[in-house]
Amino acid sequence: MKVLLTGAEGMLARDLQPCLRQRGHEVFPLSHSQLDITKREAVRAAVNGAAPALIINCAAYNKVDDAETQEDWARAVNGLGVQNLCLACQDAGIPLVHFSTDYVFDGTQDSPYSVYDRPNPISAYGRSKLLGEQYVLWLMNRFYLVRTSWLFGLHGANFVETMLKLGSEREQVSVVNDQRGCPTWTQHLAEAVVALLDTGCYGVYHVTNSDSATWFEFAREVYSLSGMSTEAIPVTTEQLGRPAPRPHNSVLDPFPIPQVLGRELPTWKQALAEYLARRKALARQ
Repeated sequence: MKVLLTGAEGMLARDLQPCLRQRGHEVFPLSHSQLDITKREAVRAAVNGAAPALIINCAAYNKVDDAETQEDWARAVNGLGVQNLCLACQDAGIPLVHFSTDYVFDGTQDSPYSVYDRPNPISAYGRSKLLGEQYVLWLMNRFYLVRTSWLFGLHGANFVETMLKLGSEREQVSVVNDQRGCPTWTQHLAEAVVALLDTGCYGVYHVTNSDSATWFEFAREVYSLSGMSTEAIPVTTEQLGRPAPRPHNSVLDPFPIPQVLGRELPTWKQALAEYLARRKALARQ
């Protein structure tokens, strides 16, 4: 089928495109410069012109700290932009795939968050993403609302690349050890979402690599697998002093993804090892 993909130059979107094409889908990618989803008439015109059977929205405002002082802009992209896409999907009679975040949860519970848990964001970014979710739930009948977390990939800035850069410059790197989540490779996320499309099972999903880690544990594994002598030093969120509050526990329960797809995603450690190997191979080319 023909898929209109927004935010096409982003890290996840660039992994989605080959996955979609491998499954026989025709991809109509639109970057931010080609389509600003905050412009309702532009969205409507793009959908009418492309005549897709499905829209996948990868356009998003992802600057968690900046959103504290730019909440209006975050809401425009992550909320009202999603509303525009939903309305265009309604008019065209087509479904929507939309991505959200673990940061819609407040992090106060000890267990992983399920798709049935009530969101309660504590940051401007989280509030903007929840607004987008609400528009999907209010306006769409057929949708895949995919929450994910802690993304890293080959086609954009991410935590792994930051740690590798800092590790090449310093002997020690301070990393937060009181925030726990699910690191997720965009390649595995893309593969899972494309497989989900084949099921026709619409709804809300949590899609991440298996197992959880703190940012400190994540960084330590990056240095270990990379053979770097850099030492990750655990610190608290308070010690690091970032502008935006973040949930202490944002681990996402994968149910019902294993049941729907018939498999669990690989662990984040397996994903990281494969990512670093692929990154190294690309550097040799």
